[in-house]
Order: sequence, then C-alpha cells, then structure tokens
Amino acid sequence: MKAALVSTLLLSLLLPVSAQVKRVERKSLIDRDPDVVHLTSLAKDPVELKVIKEATVFSDKNGKSKLGILRSDQTVILEAMTEKAYKVRGQGEKNGISGWVGPHAFSSKDPNFVENLKKLHARQVEVQALIEEKELAIGMTPEEVTQSRGKPTKTSVKRTEKGQTGKWEYIDFEQVQHFTYSRDPYTGQTYRQLSHVTQEEKEKTVVEFENGVVSSLEESEQRRRAPVKIVVPPLVFAW
Repeated sequence: MKAALVSTLLLSLLLPVSAQVKRVERKSLIDRDPDVVHLTSLAKDPVELKVIKEATVFSDKNGKSKLGILRSDQTVILEAMTEKAYKVRGQGEKNGISGWVGPHAFSSKDPNFVENLKKLHARQVEVQALIEEKELAIGMTPEEVTQSRGKPTKTSVKRTEKGQTGKWEYIDFEQVQHFTYSRDPYTGQTYRQLSHVTQEEKEKTVVEFENGVVSSLEESEQRRRAPVKIVVPPLVFAW
C-alpha cells in the first residue's frame, strides 16, 4: 500500500507543470455551476424566507441525496438558488441543516417572491456571463462593474437634488518610444537615438452611474466591438 502511495506521488511530481495545471482547471470547471446563483455574495442583507410546511432537504440541487427534514414555522436564510430549487440554512429535526429545498415550502412578505427570485436568477446568470467575458452593460451595479473590469483609472461623483451620479474611466495606456535622428559628421551616415518614452492612451471606457446602476457606456473606437448591452437593474424585494 505504501509502495502504491509512493508511486502515485512520484508520478504527480514527474508530470509537467502544464499537465498539473490542466488537471486543476478541469476540476474547477466541474465544480462551477452556471445555473446556481449564490445570494450570500450578492445580497447586502440576508434574504429570509418563512417555512410554511415541513420539507425534505437534499444535498444537491437535483434532489438525489436526502439530508433530512426542514422544520416548519421557522425563518431560514436563503444561501443560493436555481430556477427550481433553493439552498437554505435553518433548523432540521434535531440540529441545524443546510441544503436544497423546493420553493413550495416557503413564503415571504412579498407575494410575488417566487417570480421575483426567478427574475433575479435569470439576471444574475446573464450578468455573470458578462463578467466572465470582462464586458459591461447598462443596468449593472458598481460592484458588478468592478468584478468585470477591476478598479477604475479615474472616478468622479456628483450629488444633486435628484440623487447621486458618478463616472468611472477605464484607460489602457501604452508606452511610445520617441527618437531623434542625427548625422555623423565623419562618415555622413544617419542614425537614430532614443529620445524619451511617453505613456499614451490606447483604449478608453467611460462608465456613468445613476442611482446605483450603469446609465450609459462610452468606449473608444479601438475597444468598441458590439452594440451596448442592457440588463435589467437589480430587483428590490420586500422581504
């Protein structure tokens, strides 16, 4: 048994780094599920749901492995969701429990919470696809813009009677070398010599915000690839 373990370790050490990286990348792709929206990283405040009847809790979104029973008459925290199932954290028959439950077991102060959660799920799937491609869209939040493009090069904020507006600029610079030309007085040959290097604007994206969402986008000709995309602004729930 020890010999087998040693052989496995030696084999992993002998693998090229590229092969090891591919193995890690493959695992991350398996773990990643684009249908799941994680509310804990999305909502500023916990999303709470009322359990109106006992329900089976599963370890996976497809309901293949049973974990236990979720007690009724309690408030649970919504951690993640798909279009057809919610991952919640609450009390089971004996101890705390976290897993996937069907929407039929819950209610909320918002009578349209099921439909609104479906809209939220569809929006987040669309936004996540934009973020992965480092793209922007009207209707995104500042946090989503940062996830897609990182910190802006320049920022400005303007407060008026109607609310707060802001502008972010993303500027890509490139180094440009400048040369001078001289003639050798003895040989008559012309040669060039590096004079100085400047940072010049290569691409630019201007993002304007109004009331917490992107209201307009302006991109330089070099960066413009397709028409401006629009997503539904984040929904406001009455939890």
